[in-house]
Amino acid sequence: MGETRDNDAYEEELLDYEEEEEKALDSVAAKGAGEVAKKGYVGIHSSGFRDFLLKPELLRAIVDSGFEHPSEVQHECIPQAILGMDVICQAKSGMGKTAVFVLSTLQQIEPVAGQVAALVLCHTRELAYQICHEFERFSTYLPDIKVAVFYGGVNIKTHKDLLKNECPHIVVGTPGRILALARDKDLALKNVRHFILDECDKMLESLDMRRDVQEIFKMTPHDKQVMMFSATLSKEIRPVCKRFMQDPMEIYVDDEAKLTLHGLVQHYIKLSELEKNRKLNDLLDALDFNQVVIFVKSVSRAAELNKLLVECNFPSICIHSGMSQEERLTRYKGFKEGHKRILVATDLVGRGIDIERVNIVINYDMPDSADTYLHRVGRAGRFGTKGLAITFVSSASDSDVLNQVQERFEVDIKELPEQIDTSTYMPS
Repeated sequence: MGETRDNDAYEEELLDYEEEEEKALDSVAAKGAGEVAKKGYVGIHSSGFRDFLLKPELLRAIVDSGFEHPSEVQHECIPQAILGMDVICQAKSGMGKTAVFVLSTLQQIEPVAGQVAALVLCHTRELAYQICHEFERFSTYLPDIKVAVFYGGVNIKTHKDLLKNECPHIVVGTPGRILALARDKDLALKNVRHFILDECDKMLESLDMRRDVQEIFKMTPHDKQVMMFSATLSKEIRPVCKRFMQDPMEIYVDDEAKLTLHGLVQHYIKLSELEKNRKLNDLLDALDFNQVVIFVKSVSRAAELNKLLVECNFPSICIHSGMSQEERLTRYKGFKEGHKRILVATDLVGRGIDIERVNIVINYDMPDSADTYLHRVGRAGRFGTKGLAITFVSSASDSDVLNQVQERFEVDIKELPEQIDTSTYMPS
């Protein structure tokens, strides 16, 4: 995996993208998923993944990941997608969109040595890396299927050698690098049967990137399945998407903001700016957690708070936009793999990042909007699993944002009680 500096002009800052992808089934932080059905959520779709008639090897990987019930998006899309239909799908973050194309692609692929059968394009490296991980995870019992990820910043010769010596069946990558490899004839796209754009609006709104995507598209066969996914699809961009497709099935799930917060216990604490550190220390001592993400509003505050936590012997690490891409990816991987249990971050990490063990999010600084709040707290309790969100309120403007959140998502956020029952936010 090349975790190095990027030179593709448009690969943005770590996850500056608008609404994440759902790393999808990653999202269903495994263990808690079983709880979901008991609460009547997903009750309308209480059929399991078995009903999709997937290969037994895929079902086994799904079970290993702890998922029982498909999300609404999966329910709507997978039956059509596995038949090879073109799909445009928009749904809020955390609803399992990634799993739709990962599972339906793995279901349909018959691997042929030396032939790339599926191409997935996305606009940032982190997302490419994460999607590749999803393919690897769900293809555990399909050992013949090879997946590889390609993005800028890595020596292109490494990629050329990989394509020559161990050609993958599924290629995930960013448009700049994929186009460079295809133009140089190192990446042959003539056998591609599945063409997928994740966060498609991000790639099609930027004209440079759209040009690259179109050029890559033209190198693939006419007869193929095209699938596009995003959390935000404006009315303007939808016709652009359709130009790549033949009579696609369109799925727009717009009202899932409320569902995104299902299973999440939310509280606030009123305190002054000076009391925040003391309170945070007390919370980290008192609460049970697997992993916790603490959001702050600036790079300097992230660095300071992390330093303070480390001095107090908390296993903390921080990620912010002041770091190089390489450093951020290394730290992100370390946290995802569980080497540290506390992550201090700026909103950089608020979108699209999916880490299964996170079950508590603390807003040390109030987010600037209800949207950002949703993205941040959505890091805990992804897709129906349990989680706890605690927000520090230290000013009148903080209170305003909290009120907006309550109105917009129709939730009643109460003050944090003296005692909180662990079973309400920890997976059993």
